Amino acid sequence: MKQAICLLVLWLFWGNATLAQNFNVLDYGAVADGISLDTQAVQNAIDACHANGGGKVFIPSGKTVRIGTIYLKSFVTLHVANGAVLLGSPDIKDYATDTHKNMYKNEPHMDRCLIFAEDAQNIAIEGYGTIDGNGYTSNFTKKKGGRPMLIRFVNVTDIRVNNITLQNPAAWTSAWLYCSNIAVNGIKIHSRANGNGDGLDFDGCTNVSVTNSFFDNSDDSICIQASLPEKPAKNIAVSNCHFTTKWGGIRIGLLSRGAISSVTVSNCTFRDIQDSGLKIQQCEGGEMKNMVFSNLVMENVPRPVFMTFTQQRASVDTPEGTLEPLSRMHNFSFNNIIVDNTEGDKNAAFFITGYPGHAIEHVSLSNIQFTVAGGGTKTDAQKQIPEYTQKVLKGWWPEFGLVGTLPASGIYARHIKGFSIDNFKMISLKQDARPMVQVKNVHEATYENLQYNGAVIAKKQIKQER
Repeated sequence: MKQAICLLVLWLFWGNATLAQNFNVLDYGAVADGISLDTQAVQNAIDACHANGGGKVFIPSGKTVRIGTIYLKSFVTLHVANGAVLLGSPDIKDYATDTHKNMYKNEPHMDRCLIFAEDAQNIAIEGYGTIDGNGYTSNFTKKKGGRPMLIRFVNVTDIRVNNITLQNPAAWTSAWLYCSNIAVNGIKIHSRANGNGDGLDFDGCTNVSVTNSFFDNSDDSICIQASLPEKPAKNIAVSNCHFTTKWGGIRIGLLSRGAISSVTVSNCTFRDIQDSGLKIQQCEGGEMKNMVFSNLVMENVPRPVFMTFTQQRASVDTPEGTLEPLSRMHNFSFNNIIVDNTEGDKNAAFFITGYPGHAIEHVSLSNIQFTVAGGGTKTDAQKQIPEYTQKVLKGWWPEFGLVGTLPASGIYARHIKGFSIDNFKMISLKQDARPMVQVKNVHEATYENLQYNGAVIAKKQIKQER
């Protein structure tokens, strides 16, 4: 009997302690009908949770809670329960203007956001519910006053985002600036309601893990970048994820004033991507190095790898007319990749180009199976690809629309020091008049076991462009 009473007391004590850590937004005045604006109620729950020393702010099942900008704080977990929706207001006036800024030039219309945290620690977003930005063009455009992002974190350490659905942002789904110790797992992003619908954008972040997640975007699904010279992006691992997007699966660079290094992407699938699976672009003065991309499957992805070294202004903090000095790009490995572009056209290819006087160093392609539609002509084979200098780029960075059809059917590479291709097998469904591989100013190169439609390609058959 005494033992039972003791157990009951312990249960009541721990049960009440657990309940005390949950801050239900309904208890703080949220109407939760999907129409009333519940911003203040949700913020009151966050503030109370933070003042308590931490806990969970709870969005209950079956409820739709409509909000403008809210501010997450240290030791707060935002829990959106299964069947619950945290819905962004359709009115730009409900979004605060003190939520930092978008770091890209010419894009201040994306400065606002729905969920913001700055100088915080140990925060989380979790639950099997949905955070919906309500970002349709009927609500938000540049002309209507702006397009808020869904989430922005600045200088936050120890972040967990688990099992949540993030959908319909008016701009990017998330921007993570100068954060560290990040784990994202089991999330789903659907971002097709508006333009530039990036998924996860990590800027100057360290110690990042993204696993077991699903992406369907109108722009790059994951971005890794460094907008400040003193804030490197490093130690970033992406694995077991699935990408579909209108633009790039994973983009590394553009914002590249700081160093970007130690990146791995493994065991992922890419499907129905209109541009590139992997876009790696250095242009603003930081060093980019030490990256491995392995065990990837791409279907209907015309540019498996689009890699450029150029000199461009991308950051909003770089004065107009100013260019950062070029640094280095080196140590990149692409291994165990299957690419099936049988539904595409003749523009499917690997494209890797350095800059005159600034070679990309030590790039390896190994164990690649590449299936393409083919159909390149003799005229295509004679095409000259311009150097991507300022005169050619005219203030923008290279995209494949600028490149167009390549003079090679499989790989076009130039300005590389230390280039290896090993066990690269290509199948072209239609006859193609272009060489499988064309290189220019490539030094210290090794080519082993290259096959085109089952026939071995000799080194002498690799075209050296003038």
